[in-house]
Amino acid sequence: MHVENLSQNRSFGGWHKQYKHQSASLNCEMRFAIFLPPQTARGEKVPVMYWLSGLTCSDENFMQKAGAQRVAAELGIAIVAPDTSPRGDTVADEADRYDLGKGAGFYVNATQEPWAQHYRMYDYVVNELPALVEELFPVTDQRVISGHSMGGHGALTIALKNPNRYRSVSAFSPICNPVNCQWGQDAFRAYLGDDQASWQQHDASVLMQQATEAQYLPTLVDQGDADDFLNSQLRPEALEAAAKASTYPLELRRHEGYDHSYYFIASFIESHLRFHAQHLGLDNPI
Repeated sequence: MHVENLSQNRSFGGWHKQYKHQSASLNCEMRFAIFLPPQTARGEKVPVMYWLSGLTCSDENFMQKAGAQRVAAELGIAIVAPDTSPRGDTVADEADRYDLGKGAGFYVNATQEPWAQHYRMYDYVVNELPALVEELFPVTDQRVISGHSMGGHGALTIALKNPNRYRSVSAFSPICNPVNCQWGQDAFRAYLGDDQASWQQHDASVLMQQATEAQYLPTLVDQGDADDFLNSQLRPEALEAAAKASTYPLELRRHEGYDHSYYFIASFIESHLRFHAQHLGLDNPI
């Protein structure tokens, strides 16, 4: 596997680096960012938190705005942030929409044209990117996953479908029930067609309600009550009802006055990293 280093910046004793590579899953060139904590410079291998960002974002937003590196450096956790969709001149897009096409991959494998050739973000996040990261960087195969909004949807559904690949999962302001909101319905109809059964395989509330004890993962969700998308798109009450029905170990916290922005993420990212550190078995994470 070959990657090209695009940039690197010292950060809290570690390094933030940005790479590009040719993706077999997506059939295009892709970019990702990685934060390597200072422990890696001492010859240690560290676990990884995969961060999935939301609509219109890239690999850069979280790494620049969330302020996660300080705590990740303390705990000894690498952070990997992929882009949110395939990119390039040959990749299908809806230029007049922010919620479909480039920047809006929704972490599914598209089956419909013109999307199917490139839009396979599920395979990329679950298989290709971790294999590349674990081959080329000083990290272990111990993984956790987190994300925001569309990326929160991605983190939850990927973890629910692959519980043996992750130690824990968390999300900020996730799209909890996409089969019942406009963002999800529009994306699923475009990428997956009209097959409602395939939609449900990428809906965290449906998957959580169906989960058995063998599939349980420690799960933390934070939601601001001043989020403009709370009732129309995010629907955390559906996730709570699903967890109650299956006795799934969900902790969903609501926060007064917080909106959908990176100010919200920056306010609580430390508690998410410490939550994941606890389930990774790192020393004194709390």
